[in-house]
Amino acid sequence: MRYSDITFRPIDMWPGELTTYRKRAPFDSPWGRTITLLERELSFLDAKNVVFQIAIDERHFRLDGKPRAQAKASHPGVILAFDSKYGPLKYAVDTFTVWDDNVRAIALAMEALRKVDRYGVTKRGEQYTGWRAIEQTSSDPADAVQTVEQARAVLDEYGLGDLRAAMFATHPDRGGDPDAFRMVMRAKEILGA
Repeated sequence: MRYSDITFRPIDMWPGELTTYRKRAPFDSPWGRTITLLERELSFLDAKNVVFQIAIDERHFRLDGKPRAQAKASHPGVILAFDSKYGPLKYAVDTFTVWDDNVRAIALAMEALRKVDRYGVTKRGEQYTGWRAIEQTSSDPADAVQTVEQARAVLDEYGLGDLRAAMFATHPDRGGDPDAFRMVMRAKEILGA
């Protein structure tokens, strides 16, 4: 796994709540070393379809998909998701004040989890079970909208079949339910509207 194989995207939705009081990282490492460690750990896991999400606006990404050097993140949280030999894994971290440090934290955590195998404590990747559960158990009602039929049912429920009416009725700025609005937006995405 190489850095050039990683897909970068803006964060679409943060899982859970953002950390209120962030702290300074207990480590200081150049970006190059962090990427080298991350590449190594992703390789050990046979990572595929690696997606790295940062709180940077879409327009601050270069044509090759990497973030621009002068891009400023709206918050330091990062999400790393990928398919591995142990199934899909997802790490979301916003503990530290700088997003580079949160990337380093993920890489160091991945290294620590791998050491469990190295020392023979486990041989089947049991240490990744909790990280798989994060991906599989979503409390977001919008995740339940997966098919065209479900998308149409959402529009029927909130807007009598009309997308604009459903968006208007559920929009949080107009007193609507945020969960219902996310379901409507998911339906819009599925229907390509």
